[in-house]
Formats: sequence, C-alpha cells, structure tokens
Amino acid sequence: MKFCSECAHPVALAIPEGDNRPRYVCPQCHTIHYQNPKLVIGSIPVWEQDGQLQVLLCRRAIEPRYGYWTLPAGFMENEETTSQAAVRETEEEAGANVELGNLFTLLNVAHVHQVHLFYLATLRDLEFAPGIESLEVQLFTEDQIPWDELAFPTIRSTLELFFADRIKVREGGSYGFHSRDIHRPMIAPREPD
Repeated sequence: MKFCSECAHPVALAIPEGDNRPRYVCPQCHTIHYQNPKLVIGSIPVWEQDGQLQVLLCRRAIEPRYGYWTLPAGFMENEETTSQAAVRETEEEAGANVELGNLFTLLNVAHVHQVHLFYLATLRDLEFAPGIESLEVQLFTEDQIPWDELAFPTIRSTLELFFADRIKVREGGSYGFHSRDIHRPMIAPREPD
C-alpha cells in the first residue's frame, strides 16, 4: 500500500500504539489500514452414476498457474455468504449447476495471506462449460485425476481428503470436516500443454 484511501497521503509502515504488528498508517489523517487474509471459496462438484464417481475440474485460463487443473473456486465477494460464493464460483468457472453440501475443508495458507474453503457439491445435471477463467472443464474419476498438473497444494489436499473419505462413505460412514495448514509452496512452473 502506498497511499491512504481516506486522504490520498502517502502511508508509512509502523506499529500503531496499542498494537503489536506493523500496519500501514497515514501520518496525515492517522487512519490505520488493516489488511487481513482473503477467503478463497470453492466446491468439489461430483457426478455419480452406476457406482462410478467423477469430480469436475477446471483447467485454468488465467495466471497464476495457467493451464493447470483446479476445483472451481475464487475470492469471496462482499455481501455474500461462503455457500453463495461456492455456488457462484462453480457457475462462473465451470458453468455448472450444483446442489451444495457441507463444508469439507478449511485450509490456512498463511504464506499467501489466504484461507481456502471447499464445500461438497453434487452436479444437478451434466450441462457444464468453461467460463471465462477456464480453458476447459472435465469430469475425472479418481484414477484419471491429473495429479501432477494440479494448480495448488490446497486442491491436492482437498482431493486427497475427499477420496480418503470416499472409502469411509462406501463402508457406511460419512464425509468429515478437515482443517489443515498448508506450508508447502506451489511446485515450479512448467510449460502448459
């Protein structure tokens, strides 16, 4: 941050009185500009037919990680709930109509100032198409998932947890709720196909 959003004066990084962290402070109007983590919200859209479960993934048409596969997700907007954000992002990125289930993963990605939330979701139909931020969308069984071409560690963790829980569901259990801290960075970029 370079300028105050209240008076347009240049800001300075300082620890305000009574605080314990550096904040951008305006020396002119004394506004303290707090910056907090952003929420990335998405879904795990699935289609099950004849006992075969498939997950809908999107191939990214934007940076970061252009050309890599991801679950439909994006930044939460003001004035929406997390469940509304998950449905909206699924519609925007995959053109998919879903019935949203329970919150499945909460992943803290502190090194990039984000928290990622993924909801379980069931596709209502097979009418889906890539949105403006996706090159393509495709259904994958577990063994077809392009594991080496997943965009982010949060996507890999969510899918690994989902398929591990899927075994429990087949045995009469249920999907759980998972919270993790993600410390590993993205792998080095490759040339997209």
